[in-house]
Amino acid sequence: MIIQAMHYKLNGVAPLPHLGVIRVEGDEAGKFLHGQLTQDFALLGLSDARLAGFCSAKGRMQASFVGLKRSPTEVLLICQRDILAPTLKRLSMFVMRAKAKLVDASADYALFGLAGDALDLVAPEASPAWTKRDVGAVSLVSLYPADGVRRALWLAPVTDAAPTGVDLSTADWCWSEVRSGIAMVSTPINEAFVPQMLNYESVGGVNFKKGCYPGQEVVARSQFRGTLKRRAYLAHADALMQAGDEVFQAEDDSQPCGVVAQAAASPLGGFDAIVSMQVSAFETNAVHLGGANGALLALAPPPYPLLADI
Repeated sequence: MIIQAMHYKLNGVAPLPHLGVIRVEGDEAGKFLHGQLTQDFALLGLSDARLAGFCSAKGRMQASFVGLKRSPTEVLLICQRDILAPTLKRLSMFVMRAKAKLVDASADYALFGLAGDALDLVAPEASPAWTKRDVGAVSLVSLYPADGVRRALWLAPVTDAAPTGVDLSTADWCWSEVRSGIAMVSTPINEAFVPQMLNYESVGGVNFKKGCYPGQEVVARSQFRGTLKRRAYLAHADALMQAGDEVFQAEDDSQPCGVVAQAAASPLGGFDAIVSMQVSAFETNAVHLGGANGALLALAPPPYPLLADI
């Protein structure tokens, strides 16, 4: 089990240049997204946020978002900046007659991550993940914690003052994203996973009661027809880990048993990662990076319960 994070106090305000914003604006913005993403956007309220995936027809995730409503006709989608342009282009292909317009709004908004005491100053009372509160022009989205430390996304117009608090490096915030156990899709893992391979159904990223969206039948079959064979787990290694790296079981160098979904340098040394792998491989606790003779991974379950049924 990974124990390093217990000795590091995550705290402060971090700039998030690795994230971007897609604005979806129009009378049918929510309705349009409802038909494209894995979560319910038709009922998205002004005090809600959504974790959601955008899948191919084969159910593989091409992008993932934290979505929030800024006004009754404006939804913002926060995603990894490296996939923003191709994702915007592909989503725009499906607009057709819907009353919705999609644009890259990254230059219009400032994004910060708040953790620990810095978040307590703004929002003393804890809120469940994927809830939103507005303070003037600021939208504050509650996230899953990292090692028990509260975290939130701060989004505001670039003309607004930045949040106050001690400086937290972007690198340490990225490490907290890994420690939260929730991976966001980036270029190296484009179309690598169905949502359940990243545990999205267990952390509020999939709604099985909503209507159709691209890949919906595949996602539903993965959930309801037999046991899911791949899940996302936490891992630590002394060697460099990056999204897209393959992992192998000690006794089998012929094919990978999993893929690194997201990774970051640990402030205490080495690298932490979210690795999507075969459940059977996790249970052996003998998984190596890059090959059967590569660095041994120290594995741990995700920091939240996996839903056995929906």
